[in-house]
Amino acid sequence: MRADRQGRQRSEFDKNKRRILATQSVCGICGMPVDKTLRYPHPLAPTVDHIIPLNKGGHPSSLENLQLAHWMCNRQKSDKLLSANGNLLSAAETPADTSPAFPLAQNWETYRR
Repeated sequence: MRADRQGRQRSEFDKNKRRILATQSVCGICGMPVDKTLRYPHPLAPTVDHIIPLNKGGHPSSLENLQLAHWMCNRQKSDKLLSANGNLLSAAETPADTSPAFPLAQNWETYRR
């Protein structure tokens, strides 16, 4: 089981998640505003992303390793890293396709669950 889903790390993650939701308003992945009134499964719902994925050595609950993100941005990023200019890096750290694969590249105004 992932470290941020159990024990002491879980309570620290939950505390930092609340802090991020209260203080951040822009997706750390795509740079667009996050509407905190939206709820999962809406693709633009707010979530917390591990900047450095856990399987790449990122800390599971450190505030410095967490950022606000759209749910779909976080899903698209998955366990990849972002380069300094914001492009996704593949598992082998080679540049990913730079076409906009994030949710704001689509019109979600008519989305209904």
